[in-house]
Amino acid sequence: MKLSKRISEELQKAVVELDEGVLEKIREAHAIESAAAEASRGSQASLAVLNAILDNLAQAKAQSLPMCQDTGMFLVFVDVGKACPLALAEIETEILEGCADAVKKAHFRRSVVIEPVYERINTQDNLPPVIWWNLVEGRGLTIQILLKGFGSENCSSVRMLNPTGGEEAIINAVEEIVSESGGKPCPPIFVGVGLGGSMDRAAYLSKRALLRDVRVTHPEKRYAELEEKILARLQRLGIGSGGLGGMITALHVAIAYESTHIAGLPLAVSINCWADRKATIVWEGDDA
Repeated sequence: MKLSKRISEELQKAVVELDEGVLEKIREAHAIESAAAEASRGSQASLAVLNAILDNLAQAKAQSLPMCQDTGMFLVFVDVGKACPLALAEIETEILEGCADAVKKAHFRRSVVIEPVYERINTQDNLPPVIWWNLVEGRGLTIQILLKGFGSENCSSVRMLNPTGGEEAIINAVEEIVSESGGKPCPPIFVGVGLGGSMDRAAYLSKRALLRDVRVTHPEKRYAELEEKILARLQRLGIGSGGLGGMITALHVAIAYESTHIAGLPLAVSINCWADRKATIVWEGDDA
């Protein structure tokens, strides 16, 4: 099967149907708010929002229609094996063709403009995507794509923390960013936290963190515990689904980190709304 066809098919599915892990998190939130609804008006309001979300998802799947009017911008993460026989230019062409085909076939809203400040003329095809290239071992190829809506993207942020700030500075910064966002990113939300590198790398890492299966915690115990601490702090905000109050503000927190300078602690937070849409395409040496 042609690589571009795989990309198109996965994107057509992603814009209509959430993966099972994301659905599990939404259902868990629904159960928690349902149990608290009798004693909490905030939970009653959140429960109404979650009911609407679940109904919307059922309708989107049944009618093969996008689950949200903002079908997102293509953020593409390409892990290329060092021995991969495909040329980068060939891979890029397949990505562009696959994304363009999905836009045509799955009723994607045209949401990309050529330049950001002046005419802001729409490209009419949601291209170009944002592509990051990463070398890995092996000869295979993995392409992961986030469909990034900008109600949530506009609430993302970068902070340059004191290098001695430690856990508490990180937790406080994430809490402040989410608190300032309130209901704007369409909670309940998924939160990617990037730590280390430089300012731009932290932002990249926060996006990569969102790619992790939401049923999986960080492989390192101390970072998995930090994810739990951040999540617990965010639930205390009481923003709730739709920003209407309740027990659950965030559905998952994922951290990605890398080495950094002795004088810095870069932190970035990328927020995804409940419509946590992503696609993964793995190529292991078959025909492109």
